Amino acid sequence: MHGCGNDYIYIDCREGVPDNISDLAVRLSDRHKGIGGDGIICICSSDKADFLMRIFNADGSEGKMCGNGIRCVAKYVFDKGLTDKNHLLIDSLSGVKIIDIDPKARPGDEETWVTVDMGKPEIESLDESIVLSDGTELTGCSISMGNPHFVCFADESPSDEKVLVKGPLAERHERFPDRSNIEFARLIGKDEIEMRVWERGSGETMACGTGACATAVAAIAKGLTGRDVTVHLRGGDLRISLDNRGHVLMTGPATTVFHGIIVN
Repeated sequence: MHGCGNDYIYIDCREGVPDNISDLAVRLSDRHKGIGGDGIICICSSDKADFLMRIFNADGSEGKMCGNGIRCVAKYVFDKGLTDKNHLLIDSLSGVKIIDIDPKARPGDEETWVTVDMGKPEIESLDESIVLSDGTELTGCSISMGNPHFVCFADESPSDEKVLVKGPLAERHERFPDRSNIEFARLIGKDEIEMRVWERGSGETMACGTGACATAVAAIAKGLTGRDVTVHLRGGDLRISLDNRGHVLMTGPATTVFHGIIVN
């Protein structure tokens, strides 16, 4: 399944997560020798929510939160008849999130629109600089959406040089002991932003839900946009809003690509 091109392999793990899940994530995420994806997302039972989501990146590391992924989890359980609710609670390493599935959705639809209450962001800094190992200075905003982000605004569109070369250097900068997701963004309208992302543990992805949220939060906090922002990602668009409680609401599609059985 994918959310704006951010694709994961979704596995029903309500009876338990495989012991070799990290190795499995590396093997199956290989786009040449495996299924291909940005990682594996396990759908598990939960004693404090409707379901629990666990994320394993393409390098085998465990992630805390994935905004595109959690929308797909909601679609998966809805389509499979594991729930008949349009309003769900899904737990993750970054806490329980509130999910609303489009009331017009029907199980089995190829694409389903889902809104996620991502909670309150944590803004560490709106203006700080880091110097990369190649001597490049990057200025950005440090924001947590349950996982760390460093959002860098520029006047030009994000380039391959920035994303593919500077991104991995910034991800592992000493400023981020647990590594960070790195966003490169440009304001293209009153309430529109284009953005590319280098995700920790996965490299560049077609979209990052928490990254889109962090980018919108940074733009709103810096007075660059209003409280309703459309973020244009390589894989599609996400609508991000900041409500009166200070919660970030993310709306976007969840799409099923194919399903099958892993035999070895």
